Amino acid sequence: MEIIATEPPNAEQIRERHERILQRLREVAEANGHDPERLKIAAVTKAWPLEVARAAVEAGLTRLGESRLQEAEPKVAALPDAEWHFIGRLQSNKARRAVRAFPVIHSVDSIELMERLDQIVADEGRQTNLMIQVNVSGEDTKAGLAPSALAMVTPPAAARLIGLMTIAPMRASPEEARAVFGRLRDLRDELQQRIGLELPELSMGMSLDAGAAAAEGATLVRIGTALFGSRG
Repeated sequence: MEIIATEPPNAEQIRERHERILQRLREVAEANGHDPERLKIAAVTKAWPLEVARAAVEAGLTRLGESRLQEAEPKVAALPDAEWHFIGRLQSNKARRAVRAFPVIHSVDSIELMERLDQIVADEGRQTNLMIQVNVSGEDTKAGLAPSALAMVTPPAAARLIGLMTIAPMRASPEEARAVFGRLRDLRDELQQRIGLELPELSMGMSLDAGAAAAEGATLVRIGTALFGSRG
């Protein structure tokens, strides 16, 4: 799914790629027993200038993902009608800025951070959706709660907990990626049963392993390269 970009894509190119990718992923989801309509794409505009994010919105893409606050904030200010998703590592001292800019935060990688965000959401009077990042693969280089730590999770008071997020190992085979994503789905099911709260979202899969994620029930697939090209 990799596209090497020689210049930024225009709205028509983005629209065509999005339609093609979404159709393929939904076909995979349906073939594996999942509701295809639940699968959505978060278009990852990180490292691309505002013009590309604007072209994505013109193409009808409403969910845009960013991973660095300083880069994202001018885009959020310029395109306030988009639904902005924060997908990167979030430091606690930047949590308030993240709440002010992003209605959806995928990468809540500790219980302490979730508690901090919950307090800020209450202070700011925001409607913020959170996802807990789980380090399913157990890699030392990856952030996220260990699966066993989900036993300590309780629903936030002000923010809304909507699901779980994970990242598969970079060089995982399709079978290995599916095992990681399937485990996240099982963990989500166990958590929502324990806390009595519906957790509809599974944020998993990127351009290279999107098919494996779709096969295991992803509802949010984070796609950048396949939509906009590689920045080299």
